[in-house]
Amino acid sequence: MISAQNWADAERLWEFQQMGHEPRPCSVGIGLGSHDLGVADVTVDLYRRGLFPLMVFTGATSRTTKGRMPRGEAEHYRDRALELGVPASAILVEPHARNTGENIRLSRALLAEHGMDVKSVLLVSKPYEERRAYATARKLWPDVDIVSASASMTLREYVDSIQDARLVLDMLVGAQQRLFIYPERGFMIAQEVPTDVAAAYDRLRDGGFTSRLMPE
Repeated sequence: MISAQNWADAERLWEFQQMGHEPRPCSVGIGLGSHDLGVADVTVDLYRRGLFPLMVFTGATSRTTKGRMPRGEAEHYRDRALELGVPASAILVEPHARNTGENIRLSRALLAEHGMDVKSVLLVSKPYEERRAYATARKLWPDVDIVSASASMTLREYVDSIQDARLVLDMLVGAQQRLFIYPERGFMIAQEVPTDVAAAYDRLRDGGFTSRLMPE
């Protein structure tokens, strides 16, 4: 059972995880691989709006995606973009990354191989991982401007689209935990976490939403 308090806490984490950036023109768009094909849809929409001339889809498979995206997250994202009418020449695929840090590092290397002079990146992720993606990119690619983007929807709308409330809440808790522990490990920049966000995280963790937590 997911209680009213659980939902309230999850909505607070959801709100905090989103950066509130206004999408604007960038050198490139990077869609971070995941179980959610909506990331590809958002990347395509931003491309159609003329906000970047080239997109990179990055991601191998994970325990969440190996069944539904057997050829790799980036490859399935590319297929989706092609279905939506994006020309193949506007898409690069990075098929090896298995975490957010590798998404950034390997995409950066791929763009360098193609001679891209990257000044800014429109970084597209799931709504509850905007802040994690931003903090990781700022650490690993500090000389470019990072703009975060994701699908504009409420937590309830997102849960309805995924059809697995428990999974979404577990992932929210996991994303928040990484904001606490990854700066100390050198994986992302540190960011201030409001006390009410930390309290919401503690209650959800103690309530058993732990399947996506890392050992501390």
